[in-house]
Amino acid sequence: MITRLSRLFLRTLRDDPADAEVPSHKLLVRAGYVRRIAPGVYTWLPLGLRVLHKVEEVVRQEMNTIGAQEISLPALLPRDPYETTNRWTEYGDGLFRLQDRKGADYLLGPTHEELFALTVKGEYSSYKDLPVILYQIQTKYRDEERPRAGILRGREFIMKDSYSFDLDEAGLKASYDAHRQAYQRIFDRLGIEYVIVAATSGAMGGSASEEFLANSPVGEDTYVTCRESGYAANVEAVITPAPDPLPIEGLPEAVVHDTPDTPTIATLVEWANRAGVCDRPVTAADTLKNVMVKLRRPDGKIEIVGIGVPGDREVDGKRLGASVEPAEVELLTDADFAANPFLVKGYIGPKALQANGVRYLVDPRVVPGTSWITGADEPGKHVVGLVVGRDFTPDGTIEAAEVRDGDPSPDGRGTLVSARGIEIGHIFQLGYKYTDAFEVDVLGENGKPVRLIMGSYGIGVSRMVAVIAEQQHDDKGLRWPSEVAPYDVHVVIANKDEAARAGAEQVVATLDAQGLDVLFDDRTASPGVKFKDAELLGMPYVLVIGRGWTEGKIELRDRFSGEATDIPADSAVETVLSRVRG
Repeated sequence: MITRLSRLFLRTLRDDPADAEVPSHKLLVRAGYVRRIAPGVYTWLPLGLRVLHKVEEVVRQEMNTIGAQEISLPALLPRDPYETTNRWTEYGDGLFRLQDRKGADYLLGPTHEELFALTVKGEYSSYKDLPVILYQIQTKYRDEERPRAGILRGREFIMKDSYSFDLDEAGLKASYDAHRQAYQRIFDRLGIEYVIVAATSGAMGGSASEEFLANSPVGEDTYVTCRESGYAANVEAVITPAPDPLPIEGLPEAVVHDTPDTPTIATLVEWANRAGVCDRPVTAADTLKNVMVKLRRPDGKIEIVGIGVPGDREVDGKRLGASVEPAEVELLTDADFAANPFLVKGYIGPKALQANGVRYLVDPRVVPGTSWITGADEPGKHVVGLVVGRDFTPDGTIEAAEVRDGDPSPDGRGTLVSARGIEIGHIFQLGYKYTDAFEVDVLGENGKPVRLIMGSYGIGVSRMVAVIAEQQHDDKGLRWPSEVAPYDVHVVIANKDEAARAGAEQVVATLDAQGLDVLFDDRTASPGVKFKDAELLGMPYVLVIGRGWTEGKIELRDRFSGEATDIPADSAVETVLSRVRG
């Protein structure tokens, strides 16, 4: 197919859009692949749509290879199934809710576990029908509070979600493994650098869970790896190795001290060293920081909770949020402190919390026998030597503290190193959450009902376009791998010579006859403008037909290597074919 740039619905921009923060957003807009309509909502223009469709096709091919069958469910969904699983409320403000003219509640689908479960329940009744894997490539909707980075994090996006239904856990494991391998093939074909990390299941539910993260400094996900063992996990899924409890006998009694003007960990440590309360230098790690939060549950109930972490650590909002899902985390307001006078800002301790019925959860490092400097629940007072298991007993542990480089790996075989990535895929072993909710049973081989077990597997298809752009661009523009490039080759006429123009028409026609997709810059613009656009648009190969035509030469530019070589005009088509088809 030949597409002439003179007729293509395309306008490239010389300046970055004002709201663009990351390279992929800047370049996809400047190159005319997408256009913003509203926060988190984008139009796909012809070039962008071609890339998107090619990504979809790679995903579709690999899903079909594992025996998955494609269907398409509606995006407009009734409330009832999501009430059955409680996700109508669990999704909170992230759900787009609406009513029809009769007042019936609907939602725009953020994910489709409920509908897939009901679809299988309605169609299958015998163990002979199983196993089955169904998938769709469809638009999803989530009311992101702060959509950002263009199509990397939008309110409307395209996703491949697939669901496996099996008779037992062995079948689920096989379906999960098949998806895992299919995802690796997909991302390899797309030329994406990625890691597979252990993850949490979040609002989806389920047990085994892994994320595929594309390496990127602009990624919103932080993950950690252990170079010694190969362990890898999203920070939300890191389980802190708890030290062994320490003996309590013989430890000094806890003593309350006047500590005026010490509302922060730094001022507290400074006071402790100045006062000489320990026989060694005191560090922030010797203090117990107590952070107060409110948990807003899906039913609307609010609970105040205290979180205790070593004072040298900050509370990681994502880890805390993952630990308390489906509840949402909020900070306390001045009104909350006024309503609970036992909460003394800067001097909160565990005793007053528990005495007033506030649940107190601590970091796993806060084990019995450890001694801490922490708030004494009075203005200007701290307690030194408060011992876990003697002076207070936490109500439980929580993974909320930040994970840092150098922390011990949960597998005990080295230390952790952090990096950032963009989530491009997530696979879950859901178990029975949704099949229990809808009683999805078939008759087993023995004639008795068998409850089906589910897996859920997602890939961010539209996000993948931005991820490839993020990983593959350079300072001149986009650089598409051949697998997803809008066109196989970009042909540029570099001067106004009629012979060169006629030769370009001939080359383009021959490339088209060989089955290649050709973008033909037949405009009357200057060569400089054409070359800048070619670099910005990012086709893998550019053929420049200009002055060298009279000498029987064409320039071939490789967008990835940056190399430009003169090749014989009479073998140009064969050269391009060998490059494109490998």
